[in-house]
Amino acid sequence: MPTLDWIGKKAVVNHHRDVSYRLIHCDKDKSVGDPDAGNLLVQGDNLEALKALLPYYAGKVKCIYIDPPYNTGNEGWVYNDNVNSPEIKAWLGSVVGKEAEDLSRHDKWLCMMYPRLRLLKEFLTGDGVIFISIDDNELHALIMLCDEILNGRNWVGTIVWKNATDNNPTNISIEHEYIVCFARDKTKLPKEWKSSASPVREKIQEKAAQLIAEHEGDLLGLKSAYSDWFRENKPYLWPFQEYDEIDTDGVFTGSRSVHNPGKEGYFYDIPHPRTGKPCKMPLMGYRFPEETFLELKAKDRIIYGKDENKIIELKLYINEYKSKLPSIYELDGRRGANELRSMFPDAKRTFNNPKPIELISELISFVTSGDDIVMDAFAGSGTTGHSVLDQNSKDSSDRRFVVVEMDAGIASDITAKRLKKAVEGYERTGRNGSKTSIPPLGGGFRFCTLGEPLFDADGNVSPAVTYPDLAAHVFFCETGSPIPRRADGSSPLIGTFQGRAIYLLHSADAIGVASANAGNVLTAAMLDSLPMPEPDFAGARVVYAEGCTVPDDRLSRHGVTFKQIPYQIEGL
Repeated sequence: MPTLDWIGKKAVVNHHRDVSYRLIHCDKDKSVGDPDAGNLLVQGDNLEALKALLPYYAGKVKCIYIDPPYNTGNEGWVYNDNVNSPEIKAWLGSVVGKEAEDLSRHDKWLCMMYPRLRLLKEFLTGDGVIFISIDDNELHALIMLCDEILNGRNWVGTIVWKNATDNNPTNISIEHEYIVCFARDKTKLPKEWKSSASPVREKIQEKAAQLIAEHEGDLLGLKSAYSDWFRENKPYLWPFQEYDEIDTDGVFTGSRSVHNPGKEGYFYDIPHPRTGKPCKMPLMGYRFPEETFLELKAKDRIIYGKDENKIIELKLYINEYKSKLPSIYELDGRRGANELRSMFPDAKRTFNNPKPIELISELISFVTSGDDIVMDAFAGSGTTGHSVLDQNSKDSSDRRFVVVEMDAGIASDITAKRLKKAVEGYERTGRNGSKTSIPPLGGGFRFCTLGEPLFDADGNVSPAVTYPDLAAHVFFCETGSPIPRRADGSSPLIGTFQGRAIYLLHSADAIGVASANAGNVLTAAMLDSLPMPEPDFAGARVVYAEGCTVPDDRLSRHGVTFKQIPYQIEGL
């Protein structure tokens, strides 16, 4: 299998291991709405933020969407394109060293992406997927990078997003970008992704509901009014250009799925309601027995032709429609900027090339549901978080988002304010200055920042670390999974995992000092008092503490392994 190499690779391949675990502090004043909605906006270097979030979200994220720098070479303030930002330059200098001065912009991009993608992989559930927006500048490098980190066997596909019309004098008009998709484990994905999400469908349903209300008791008037509207708007109704019929239950089309796909189906006569003669039968018979046909007929789900010479069809209502995720997706890329401008009409600092809400909503509607978690490590203007809230409102789900933005100004002035407007509702400003009231999407989010590292320069636990912080970190390092529930210190048992019980003896008043009085030493009395997860628990027990006075043979008889803080705390 081909491998990807570049200047600086050796310095970054294992750099994710060297990044410090940090505390995460939530700012109540900047948080919005329901603090328990499960949504986070984290401001800070995304590499450090990802490492800090691992103990809480490893293996829990169903979908990751990132829009990293495209590396076009532009040097102005263009967040999506600028791999030469001061933050990245400083990071490259500290990690790669003097060699960083000789890196090409492609080397820099790969150095920046590798450790971040390496950490992002750890967040995915077994059936989780990552979508990455990119253009021609780094598409080839990105796919090879994902092949190495996520394994080429887990490539799901690459979506071509036609987002522009290029009238510039060039040999080839560039009118597209890409969205690369990889799975954590492709074998665990469903056979196919389907989604009922569609803005066009919603427009049709809104119009249908209006007409049904206006023509109550007048079916012919309803059909005529919908037919006029449909004919006038048909060019804009893709992929619903066959949904040209309506009744009091909604808009529908005729499905030819009555045909039997096998060698021989069911053969029986269906009389035409007007002529009384048997309707034309599919060559291989019907795909369902006569009993099923009678049930469908009773439910008014059969469509007959003008006479018996046409095979019957089934009514397929538009609310039953589910689409597949296409490999070619057409959506005007300017829509994202227009959405942001309508939310912040007076903003002096705009965000270049934000993705449209519809684009991200479309992706997450196919791969997530319920209370799945969606993550974005390059949050920018906050489109991903906004899209999660938007999609939740459409399908009554409870998805959660975790988004990270490096720039403090962007996080506070754009990302957080946008998400606040989405949660609480806002007044949208059109290009002509018109105002439209946008209802709240509900929910809320916590605004967080990164605090000090869990361990100081000497490797000792930082005095700022609380019991819940250390417990979450210890449990993750021991098991590779997030702690099942917040440990408040009322019990030394912080959780169980695959037949093991994990304990933490820690006192903030005696960090770095083993003291039985402080309760951070495993003594004989403490050993006897360790609570069992359940009365008949017979699994292994692992105890983290500053010290231990119990002989090894006694620990062994009790099925206990002692690990000393901080030296034996290991992690990714």
